Amino acid sequence: MSLPPQNVLEDVFGYPEFRGQQQSIIEATLAGRDSLVIMPTGGGKSLCYQIPAMLREGTGLVVSPLIALMQDQVMALRELGIEAEFLNSSQSPDERREVMSKLRQGRLQLLYVAPERLVTEHTRSLLRDIPLSVIAIDEAHCVSQWGHDFRSDYLGLGDLGRLFPGVPRMAVTATATDKTREEIVARLELNEPERYVAPFDRPNIAYAVQVKTDARGQLLKFLQTHRNEAGIVYCLSRKKTESIASWLCGQGFDALPYHAGLAAEVRTENQRRFLAEDGLVIVATIAFGMGIDKPDVRFVAHLDLPKSIESYYQETGRAGRDGEPADAWMVYGLQDVVRLRQMLDESQASDEYKRYEGFKLDALLGWCEVTGCRRRPLLAYFGDSQDEDCGNCDGCLTPAKTWDGAEAAQKLLSAVYRSGQRFGAAHLVDVLLGKETDKVLQHGHDQLSVFGIGKDLPATTWRSVARQLIVAGHLRADAARFGALVLTETSRGVLRGETPLLFRKDPTRPVMASRKSATARVVADEDQGLWEALRACRQTLANEHNVPAYVIFHDKTLQEMLAFRPQTASEMLGISGVGQTKLDRYGEQFLSVLRDEALSQEHRRGT
Repeated sequence: MSLPPQNVLEDVFGYPEFRGQQQSIIEATLAGRDSLVIMPTGGGKSLCYQIPAMLREGTGLVVSPLIALMQDQVMALRELGIEAEFLNSSQSPDERREVMSKLRQGRLQLLYVAPERLVTEHTRSLLRDIPLSVIAIDEAHCVSQWGHDFRSDYLGLGDLGRLFPGVPRMAVTATATDKTREEIVARLELNEPERYVAPFDRPNIAYAVQVKTDARGQLLKFLQTHRNEAGIVYCLSRKKTESIASWLCGQGFDALPYHAGLAAEVRTENQRRFLAEDGLVIVATIAFGMGIDKPDVRFVAHLDLPKSIESYYQETGRAGRDGEPADAWMVYGLQDVVRLRQMLDESQASDEYKRYEGFKLDALLGWCEVTGCRRRPLLAYFGDSQDEDCGNCDGCLTPAKTWDGAEAAQKLLSAVYRSGQRFGAAHLVDVLLGKETDKVLQHGHDQLSVFGIGKDLPATTWRSVARQLIVAGHLRADAARFGALVLTETSRGVLRGETPLLFRKDPTRPVMASRKSATARVVADEDQGLWEALRACRQTLANEHNVPAYVIFHDKTLQEMLAFRPQTASEMLGISGVGQTKLDRYGEQFLSVLRDEALSQEHRRGT
C-alpha cells in the first residue's frame, strides 16, 4: 500500500476530508473484511470501494445492474486519471476483447460488470486468473425478493466468496429495511460483515405531498420555481410519460420521455441528453433512474403514487445529490390506490408476497396522510429517528388542520353497506350528494335511506373521507370488483360510534409555491455574470471531452470558485472537488475566467 486513504482522497478526488463512516468502511475493506454499507443517495458510497481498489493489489470488481450506471461511473473515473473499464452488452466484440486484454495485463484498477455477465462461466473463468482487490456489489437491495427492485441475476452472486477466497466483499445500497438487510447478508453469503448504516436523512430535500385534483395544473404551479433546472417527473404508465413530456414542451419546458417501451436508441439518447445538458426535464416510468449520478437534479416530482416507501425514497433520492436544496413533490389520489392494488392482485406473485407488498403500500398511504412533520415518520420507517420536526416539509411549513370525521365516516360506510359493497367511490359520493345520475337511477339508489344525506359536504371532502378510511383500514378497495369499496373487520366499530376519527383537512392551495429556484438561492445577483461564465467554460470542456458537464466539476465546486475566486494553481487545489488530475486538465481554463473577472473588477474600480 503506497498511500494512506486520506492522500488518495485529496490528491485524486480533490476532497479535504472523509464524510460520515467512509473512512471506517475503507479501513475495514483494506483489512480484508466483508461489509454491508447502507448509505443514502449522494452520501459517497462509491468512494468506499473505489479507494480500496486503488490501494489493494489487483483489480477492483464492481457489480452494477445498469449499463448507464457503469458508463457514467467509468467516465467519471477516467476524468480523474483512474484506469477503469466496463464489460457489458453495449460493447462490440473488439471492445470487449480490448478490455479483457487490459485486465489480464494488470492495467485496470476497476472493472464494472453486470450481475448477469458475472454469473456466466466465461466471465468467471476469466476472473479466476486475475488478482482481485475488492468485490463491490452495488444496488445490493436487488438481491432481496422482499425489496422494491428484485433482480433474479443477483441470486447467483452468493458464491463469490467461495470463488474468490480472501477477497473482501462489500454490499452497498441506499435503501434497505431491517428485513432487506438481513436478506442481503444471507443471500450474498457475506462473511461476518461489518455493518455500516448511515443516517437516512437528506436534509436538503424538501418533501411535499398534495391530493390530486388537477394533476397537470398542480405540476405546472410547482414547476414555475424550477424553470431551467434539471428534474425528473415520474408517471405510472408509458403512455402518460409521453403525453406529459409533450405537454411540458408546450408549456416552455425542455422535456423528454423515458420508458422501457421506447426504442433502445431513443432511450439512450434521451438519457444522454439528460446527463449532458443543463435544465432538462425527463418524464419517466420507474425504468429510469437507478444509479443516475447527475448531482444537480433540483426536483423529483411524482404524478402517480409509487408502490412503497422504499421506492419513493429511492426515487426522490435522485434529487440534490450535490447537497444543495432540492424538492420532492407528489400528488396522489384514490384512483392511484385502486390501480396499484389491481396491479398487485393481478400479478403472478405468491399470496405471501402480495400481502407484504400490500402492507408496504398501506405504509406509504399512511405517510401521505400524516398531519405533522413528514421527515420523522419517513426516517422511522427505515429504523432511523429524529427528535425534532424538520422544518423543511409541507407538514412543518403548512401544517394540516384536522376535523372530527366520525359522523361523515358513518354516512359513507352506511352507503357502502346499503348499496351492496359493489361500487366505487365516485358512485357512492353521487349517492351521498343526492345526484340523480343514470347509474344511481339504474340501480335504484335514489330510494336508499342514505341518498342525499351528505349534501353538507362537497364531493372533494367525501373523496378525502373515502381515501382516509382506506388508509385507516376501515374500508378496502377490492381490485377483483374493479375498485369497489368494501367494509372491513374494523368498520363495525366506526358505524357504532366506538372508534374516534380525526381526518386531515386537505389544503386548498399549493404548498411551497413561493420558493426561489436553487440557483437564485445560491448565486447573488451581482455574481450571475461570473457564474454563467464558469458554467459556460465547464460546458465547453464537457463538449470537447464528450462527457456530462458535472463530470468536469459539480455545481458545488463552481460555487466554491465563485466564493473564493482562486487566482493561482495552488489556490485552485484548495477548492473542494479539484484534485491534481483535474487541475492539470482544466485548471488553467477556469483560472483564466476568474482572472478575467478580477481584472474587470479592477478596471471598474479604477474608472
